[in-house]
This record gives sequence, C-alpha cells and structure tokens, in this order.
Amino acid sequence: MKVFLPLLVYFLIMSLATFTAYGMDKSRARRSEYRISEKTLLGLGAVGGALGGLIGMKLFHHKTKHWYFWLINFAALAAHIAIAVTLLRS
Repeated sequence: MKVFLPLLVYFLIMSLATFTAYGMDKSRARRSEYRISEKTLLGLGAVGGALGGLIGMKLFHHKTKHWYFWLINFAALAAHIAIAVTLLRS
C-alpha cells in the first residue's frame, strides 16, 4: 500500500501532462505551428499517461484516425492497471 498511492499520484500527473500535450498539439495543428512529435505523445502515454492520452484523443478529436495511437495507449493503460493491481495486492 505504501507504493500504491505514490504510483497512483504519478499516473494522475502523467495523465494530466499527456492530456495537456494532446490539447496543445491539436491547437498547434489548427494554427499550423510547430507540433509535438508523435513519439513524444506516445511516449508520454507509455510511461504513465495512457488514460490522459485516450481522454485527450476523444475530447480534442486528435490522432483518432491513427490505429497505432489507440493500440499503444490501450496497451499501456492495461499495463498500468496491471501494475497498480499487482502492487495493491502485495
């Protein structure tokens, strides 16, 4: 339980950062400005921000036509949940 709460906070912070990155990238795309790379967006999701990435994709209608964004974010979210459940049970 000692590790679970900090991990949960980490996932929440990373999700907020990833959600913000998707929103910023969508805004920049509309204004034809410098974009956040796909590697960065996917990397943020993979290291803890998958939930924020999925919410950002839906809310901002951004990167929704790229199947690999769905796949990587859902796979990362499943891994994050598995890690959290494993730590909670130990």
